[in-house]
Amino acid sequence: QVQLVESGGGLVRAGGSLRLSCAASGRTFSSYAMGWFRQAPGKEREFVAAIRGSDTRTYYSDSVKGRFTISRDNAKNTVYLQMNSLKPEDTAVYYCADRYRWGVYQNVMGWDYWGQGTQVTVSS
Repeated sequence: QVQLVESGGGLVRAGGSLRLSCAASGRTFSSYAMGWFRQAPGKEREFVAAIRGSDTRTYYSDSVKGRFTISRDNAKNTVYLQMNSLKPEDTAVYYCADRYRWGVYQNVMGWDYWGQGTQVTVSS
């Protein structure tokens, strides 16, 4: 019953911006942490950003700190990833995920549900 639906991916030039959205259904959204991961061709899925459900504290990978911002709108059951100053190395499929128990957030295995992914391509 839990479903995560991502949108907002596309093609953008280096230095540009995109905002990804992930709409959740089938659970109490505000009680779950939400996260964004990405996977480039031939690479493992890696952590990008997370926001806790309890206090909305945010976490980022070193590669995106200062450029990406995660936020949530509990009234709309939606989490966002604002991506600025995009680089070609940001090119990947971006996935949203949720989890109930907070823990080692950087690990893929700790997250409970995943969206289908949305492609982000940054041209040089």
